[in-house]
Amino acid sequence: MTRSIRLAVSALALLAAAPALAAAAPTARLAPAAARPVRILAVVNGTVITSEDVDNRARLFAVSSSLPQQPEVLERLRPQILRQLVDERLRMQEVERQHIVVEGKQIAAAIQEIEARNGMQPGALRAKLSGDGVSFTTLIDQVRTEIGWTMLLRQQMGDRLRVSDADVAERTRALTAEVGQPEYHVSEIFIPVENPARDAEARRFADVVIKQLRAGAPFPVVAAQFSQSQSALQGGDLGWVQPSQLDPNVANVVQQMPPGAVSEPLSVPGGLAIAHLIAKRQIGRDIATMLSMRQVFLPFAVPLNPSAPTPQQVETLKRAEALGGRVHSCAEMEQAARDNKSPRPADPGDVRLDAVNPAPFRAMLASIPIGRASRPVVSTDGIAVMMVCSREEKNFNEITRKQVQEQILENRVELLSRQLQQDLRRQARIELRGEGKATASLP
Repeated sequence: MTRSIRLAVSALALLAAAPALAAAAPTARLAPAAARPVRILAVVNGTVITSEDVDNRARLFAVSSSLPQQPEVLERLRPQILRQLVDERLRMQEVERQHIVVEGKQIAAAIQEIEARNGMQPGALRAKLSGDGVSFTTLIDQVRTEIGWTMLLRQQMGDRLRVSDADVAERTRALTAEVGQPEYHVSEIFIPVENPARDAEARRFADVVIKQLRAGAPFPVVAAQFSQSQSALQGGDLGWVQPSQLDPNVANVVQQMPPGAVSEPLSVPGGLAIAHLIAKRQIGRDIATMLSMRQVFLPFAVPLNPSAPTPQQVETLKRAEALGGRVHSCAEMEQAARDNKSPRPADPGDVRLDAVNPAPFRAMLASIPIGRASRPVVSTDGIAVMMVCSREEKNFNEITRKQVQEQILENRVELLSRQLQQDLRRQARIELRGEGKATASLP
């Protein structure tokens, strides 16, 4: 059905070793949590959320996002993770109150879907999480809540799941009126400034973050690590927005930025924002180059230290160079992926060129001749050899009846989900605690 009605596994699908088409962020084995007593951080209608719950979810998020798995990184994630867990507890309580039962086979099917999307064998996800120090129960709890909430929304929607011809005609007229207007795919990093006296300190910190980004650090990873807005859990991604939906200072800068650019620190209510323009388009006229690709990934036994590569890593580079010299078609690339037992899928799916980062990688994919293997692309955890099989211009914003129906239904589901979540929060007794004492209460 719509993205909202379907089980949302897109974030969980990042649980493969690293993104398939970009140099992975530096990763390290997740250090065990320091021995410390388990504390109650929140009480949601009598149900407790402990520091162990937050730590486990932070670890799961770090693994799924290829974040540097370090205590200071996990600590930055804790406020957003805690709020997410509070919302999930409220959702699951309502699911149970409505006598909705999530069966084990539904959870198993969702886990299998995650594994299939990432080219993993059955059971490999549990093994990977265990190897990274993440409790598999943490993932199961998240999936159970997602499925239960989806079932609840289906139940609550009722007749609203049907979209009439009149609804489609009205929405089509509105969309047609917007054709040609600009919109922007934007990500953000928000740095709070609670005291004006600390503005200079915050700006110095923002400058350090921007320097990392302009040196090639992946924006989603940096946003998840440093941003203090809820969008951090989506890597800072705000989606496609029009200027009127942004803060005026941000909108003015974004409209002048080229795709891929990162802004200077921008003053916004409550702090500073760093904006990243992923892409821009005209509504109804989103022309993009789509790539069909094949890849072979040769993993390292240990993370790469560029100044001291291991013999295995040197040998892996030689293998990648030799492979690139002997494959001359996408079919041969697929066979090479099988022969080398590549842990990533040979076919990563269609790739939108203007969404590929960093810029040098995007330029390589744009210029490499079709059917010719790329030079080895080295990342922390291995080396990839890629081949472009085809390039095709496509208009993603052509308005079709099916898309209009899906958009109407998606909007209805999103609105219902937000309303239900707000109602649950308003009616709930939520206590946030620190060091075992009640320190705050959410309405």
